[in-house]
Amino acid sequence: METRLPISSLIIFFVLLLMDGSYAQMPGFVSLDCGGNESFTDLLGLEWTPDSIVYGETATVSVANETRKQYMTLRHFPADSRKYCYTLNVTSRTRYLIRASFLYADFDKNNVYPKFDISLGPTYWSTIVISDADVMEVRELIFLALSPTISVCLSNATTGQPFISTLELRQFNGSVYYTDYENQFYLGVSARINFGADSDEPVRYPDDPFDRLWESDTVKKANYLVDVASGTEIVSTTMPIDVYKRDWPPQKVMQTAVIGTNGSLSYRLNLDGFPGFGWARTYFAEIEDLALDESRKFRLIEPDQSDMSKPIVNVQENAHGKYILYEPGYDNLSLPFVLSFKFVKTKDSPRGPILNAMEISKYIDKNHGSLDGEVIASFISLYSSADWAQEGGDPCLPVPWSWVQCNSDVQPTIVKISLSSKNLTGIIPSELTKLTGLVELWLDGNSLTGSIPDFTGCTNLKIIHLENNKLTGELPSSLTNLPNLRELYLQNNLFVGTVPSGLLDKNLILNYSGNSNLHEGARSGKHTNIIVGASVGAAVLLIATISSCLFLHKGKKRHFDQEQLKGSIPLQRLVSVLSDAPAEAAHLFTLAEIEEATKKFEKKIGSGGFGVVYYGKMKDGKEIAVKVLINNSYQGKREFSNEVTLLSRIHHRNLVQFLGYCQEEGRSMLIYEFMHNGTLKEHLYGPLTQEQSISWIKRLEIAEDAAKGIEYLHTGCIPAIIHRDLKTSNILLDKQMSAKVSDFGLSKLAVDGASHVSSIVRGTVGYLDPEYYISQQLTDKSDVYSFGVILLELMSGQEAISNESFGANCRNIVQWAKLHIENGDIQGIIDPSLRDEYDIQSMWKIAEKALMCVQPHGHMRPSISEVLKEIQDAILIEREVMGVREGNSDEMSRNSVHSSLNLGSLDMGGTENYLTLDESIARPTPR
Repeated sequence: METRLPISSLIIFFVLLLMDGSYAQMPGFVSLDCGGNESFTDLLGLEWTPDSIVYGETATVSVANETRKQYMTLRHFPADSRKYCYTLNVTSRTRYLIRASFLYADFDKNNVYPKFDISLGPTYWSTIVISDADVMEVRELIFLALSPTISVCLSNATTGQPFISTLELRQFNGSVYYTDYENQFYLGVSARINFGADSDEPVRYPDDPFDRLWESDTVKKANYLVDVASGTEIVSTTMPIDVYKRDWPPQKVMQTAVIGTNGSLSYRLNLDGFPGFGWARTYFAEIEDLALDESRKFRLIEPDQSDMSKPIVNVQENAHGKYILYEPGYDNLSLPFVLSFKFVKTKDSPRGPILNAMEISKYIDKNHGSLDGEVIASFISLYSSADWAQEGGDPCLPVPWSWVQCNSDVQPTIVKISLSSKNLTGIIPSELTKLTGLVELWLDGNSLTGSIPDFTGCTNLKIIHLENNKLTGELPSSLTNLPNLRELYLQNNLFVGTVPSGLLDKNLILNYSGNSNLHEGARSGKHTNIIVGASVGAAVLLIATISSCLFLHKGKKRHFDQEQLKGSIPLQRLVSVLSDAPAEAAHLFTLAEIEEATKKFEKKIGSGGFGVVYYGKMKDGKEIAVKVLINNSYQGKREFSNEVTLLSRIHHRNLVQFLGYCQEEGRSMLIYEFMHNGTLKEHLYGPLTQEQSISWIKRLEIAEDAAKGIEYLHTGCIPAIIHRDLKTSNILLDKQMSAKVSDFGLSKLAVDGASHVSSIVRGTVGYLDPEYYISQQLTDKSDVYSFGVILLELMSGQEAISNESFGANCRNIVQWAKLHIENGDIQGIIDPSLRDEYDIQSMWKIAEKALMCVQPHGHMRPSISEVLKEIQDAILIEREVMGVREGNSDEMSRNSVHSSLNLGSLDMGGTENYLTLDESIARPTPR
């Protein structure tokens, strides 16, 4: 659950082993003040203890109106992709809630909002994205413990430093959260709402004995409990409510409610982590005094399917009396990203619906961890005091330990152990021989003694480093049974006897120098080996290594045919930073060819600051667009050269195809494929809108095409290319209305991942990244900002800048759209020409992502790949809805998690199951 409280290489890990009962005033309660230095009891009666660890660094923070001691400190870690874990003791086969909170408060004085992952053991839990320094992010997870310990890990820092403010563990003693799937899935809490709350503060301990956070429905935030029906009123009682199961909502939550005096209750809210499969409950209690002839009966109606009624709910009847909790719900249903729900009274009911509380969680697919977990745990227990053995969590997931490499299987195995020079003593542990997937073993530079154990079970072993130890005995013949062994380093030990003939006959690098009592035995000479013994000297190995390197690099030398570059824009500078492949030369057209194709520039089809675009048709029938540069300044020539250079290198179906250029008689021209349907701008608010407005799903498909083109520039080119002038007039449409990105005159190479610093900021007003404008630091997130503006244009049909469209105090689409979206008024920005032919969930999905794209700071914005995924999800939603309209969606709906089902899928009528989902959709499936 994302709760926003109104409070305005070597890996370093830590493991905190909590002693049973030493940290909490009741069984199963653990409250860690991360970064704190003393134990204390807060005003709620919760006992807090410092995490008291030696790793990471602590910081003190201060936020206005936040006086709770546990949030005034935090612990932070290096800004890298490493994993940092807490390990907590639990009771197996017991259900728990675990909660982590994160209050940034600019502790590092860098104002770089962190983004990192949190996981429960090997299972990804959530991504923590800080978007406001003074707002706390909270995540809750409900799980069934299946082992005596659990690990909570921070990893994969994208920006800023990973940090944590508090970590809390709460034990349940009932079964309200029991599901048939709890051995395979965790419940990630998405919403826990107290309706009719009397304050903004959440209800929690001691009112809730399990210290759940029942969030107030009065909290104001974007798209949270909006679309409230008129006539919604708050009611409350001081009478006790029978919540006969202790882990049901507490009495204080059930003593308040909302009622629909006009006959309905309706809300819409974001569900963090959805769409997907989830668990949901609604909680009702009749807390008003009804007359003997009065009743309160209502149904849940799906807003988009008003004719689909649900079973009638009569709270007093279902609960068998007043002031008794009634809990309808369902353990498995498909929920959307934006959940809309509506309760409507029946015609024979004089009272409107009532709602006291609601809980919604998403099923999080549990990862069972690496196959070598138990073996490696036994191994590190032998070195419990060593720093390298303190790394918590799973050895492979979500990121591997510093000295471990794993394969990429769903349940990975360890393929490499790197413990060189780690002060290891004693014998080589036999546990290592049980790592059957092991490919490389590095134990060199230690003080290991004894003989080499039998590694016969490790059939994948290719490389073994045991040099510079104190190993003794004879070399075991079992080494000859390793079919894939290619390198064996044994030098500078105390081995004796003769080298087994099987090793001498194997095709491998074998070095046993420095073992004065170890000698070469008989060999067949069948293979060409590199064998370094006591009398041979390491020079042979060096020569062999150099020879191998020369051989491996043969053919990789760059060849640049200067003849290929004749008549083309010089590309040498680009070649030096792009790739190993030689640069491709752009085709050089003659002026005569262009004049013939364009009939001497007869048909003008566009113009801009760069010049004029003309239509042309080549002799072979190929239609072309000729962009004639009118700016003959240094900058104009530079942009021309830049576009030729870049377009000669990049090729993608969603980038306008560059055919060549012409430079004659002082004129510079760029030749492209002709795009028959003009620019996106013309279709949104240009002359083409008078013919026929493009549908919402077509707009989404255009956005998808454009995002794919930009994604290629950002991730498919080395180095990445930043377009720098994305706008609707630079997105062109072909005969099939497929979109392609054009105009690369201002584009820049992001060399070595560094931000590009320019003394002149370039771009188009309305699309220009404000951070780039202020700092002159150009990154790929500048393109993301521009694309966010384009998404808003696609939704609204409005221009990026307007003096009339956005009101007296607003000229740009970002301010205007943000005001509407954050107030839940998405209808206020949707293009009227769409005529309600869209699904509101897909519209909300794009709106939310567009707002993320136009965040003021680049690190707060998503990557273009993340944006593309959201667009594709929105398209799936629209296609499902279209299938429903056309009456052929049964199979599509059956196989998609993007169902338009919402809480209308809950069983609201007792034991009868009214779900119409088949088994394939009614069970959670791995995603």
